[in-house]
This record gives sequence, structure tokens and C-alpha cells, in this order.
Amino acid sequence: MREISLHLLDIAENSVAAGARNISISMKEDLLHDILEASVTDDGKGMTAEQAARVLDPFVTSRTTRKVGLGLPLLKAAAEACQGGLELFSEPGKGTRVVVNFQHSHIDRMPVGDLPGTILSLVIAYPSIHWVFNYLMVLPGGKGSEFCFDDSLIKETLDGVSLTEPDILRFLREMLEEGVASVRNGWEEKGFIQDTVLA
Repeated sequence: MREISLHLLDIAENSVAAGARNISISMKEDLLHDILEASVTDDGKGMTAEQAARVLDPFVTSRTTRKVGLGLPLLKAAAEACQGGLELFSEPGKGTRVVVNFQHSHIDRMPVGDLPGTILSLVIAYPSIHWVFNYLMVLPGGKGSEFCFDDSLIKETLDGVSLTEPDILRFLREMLEEGVASVRNGWEEKGFIQDTVLA
């Protein structure tokens, strides 16, 4: 995987497989401290300390479709190569939180990728999950902006209407794209941001 958004997709799908009912995804681009941080938090079955340590072993996976689990180990290695790191916090019966950070300006940092598309894919693929997405940017001067997407409000308003209806899909995509774009609005033009694909 060559984009952070695809790693977030992979981690979130692991959360679904772990029985999570509530999953929160966050992305923070802190240009003041030159840090890019992303996290996925769930309320799934969680892991013991031993299981959590084994998850970072590239030769261990709980999936039945492949013999090795490369997602987290590769992401951890990529973060460490960019002056960052990856931490995994988990407790049986309470859930798991994965936090990864990179030096934002590092030349080898992978691009963020299509965040709106990633969130939309998860919301549509797993409609029974409560999804929350937060995106925050902090400028070098310390000022920032944030976008929060909580699908529970949308599902409540739709009252049983399928999320896969063409008009609903279009509405959700536009909401996510415009939300992320509004946080980034004008900052790319100032040369602070160079790599995120929004569509």
C-alpha cells in the first residue's frame, strides 16, 4: 500500500472483523510541529498484550485469506523510516486503538491519498457500524481547521433508506470531499500541502 488512506482502510476492516460496532478514524496534519498523525479506534473484542505484540509481526495474521499479515508491520516500518512510529493500544473486551505518525515534511513519507473515498467505502460497505471521521489541520502559525463526519446523524435522517441509493451516494461523497477540501482550502496554494488526492 502506497497511501496512508489505504492503510486506514485495512486497519478499519480489521476492526470490523474484531466485532467493533463503533469505529473512529482521525487524521491530523500538524504543520506547526511537522507531524502527520492518523489513528483508528474501535470498541471491538480487543487483544491481550501478547496478541497485540504479535500483530506487529509480519508473519502473523488472524485472517484466513492469507498466511501473513503485512499491513501494520509495513506501516510501522514506513513511519519509522520517516522519523515517526506506530503504537497499538488494546484491552480484551474494550477495543483497540492504532496510532501512526510521520514527519510531515519527510521526503519519503507516503501521500495521504483519497480520504473521502476511503471513508465513503467503509460507510457503504459496513452500514451497521457507527463511523466517525475527524480531519484536522494546523498551520505553521498555530491556527487550524477541523471537519467532523458522524454517519449516525445521516442514518437517522434517512430512516431506513439505503446508503447505496445513487442520490445518497452522491450526497455523501460531496459532503466528505467538501469537508476535507474546506479544511485544506487555500493552504495548498500557499505551498504547505502538496500530496493529497481528494478525488
